[in-house]
Amino acid sequence: MENEVIYGKNSVMEALISGKREINKILISKNIHTDVKINKIKELAQEKGIVFQFVGKDKFQPYAEFNHQGIIAQISPIEYMELDDFIEKPGEKYRSLVILDGVEDVHNLGAIIRTCVCAGVDGIVIPSRRNVQVNSVVEKTSAGAINHIPIIKVNSLVNAVQKLKDNDWWVIATDASAKDNYYDVKYDDMNFAIIMGAEHAGVSKSLLKASDFVVKIPMQNSFNSLNVSNALSAIIFETLRQRLKSNK
Repeated sequence: MENEVIYGKNSVMEALISGKREINKILISKNIHTDVKINKIKELAQEKGIVFQFVGKDKFQPYAEFNHQGIIAQISPIEYMELDDFIEKPGEKYRSLVILDGVEDVHNLGAIIRTCVCAGVDGIVIPSRRNVQVNSVVEKTSAGAINHIPIIKVNSLVNAVQKLKDNDWWVIATDASAKDNYYDVKYDDMNFAIIMGAEHAGVSKSLLKASDFVVKIPMQNSFNSLNVSNALSAIIFETLRQRLKSNK
């Protein structure tokens, strides 16, 4: 399997910390000013026996359009998790998933991954087609959070939703025309999966029909198009609020 390239201090550091992927080599620009993060990266690389080299700016030319911060790493691709393995994996009494239906922007996916890790979401489900896939831009935007959450790739979201329901999961879809608000659902005593759609199309009709709940984020005026990563943040941190409150 060929190595991929990730870039940026946070992405490289989090890949080193997680230890989930094989890092072949780390390249650091000769012109970079040594700072706390670069020193930490070098320290971690030495501990793990990973080669790092200081190189000229020509090595970074292919990545000139990206904010690589003077550091790139050759790394193995992420390993996607099977939905069956996720469902059967022992864990907390109640678990959470985010399902992405047609998200096409790499920066949105990276931001969603970062939000999910911060809020303690247990996994993210993406379809194998008609959805952006994980790449170096997603890794950079996620600030390395991609290494701290399972990414589950499925061929059919409808089949995945049905499998979750068959295993006592509740499925909540989001739609601007829904009657119920997202905070009306009691999330603290169930396994739940939240379906987010892309801004231009939303959640597909088949997934809306298959869901147990359909909720919306109430808007204060007619401009009701909220970025999908921001919309997810509002909903997912409400689920966290409820669970923290119930555990007091």
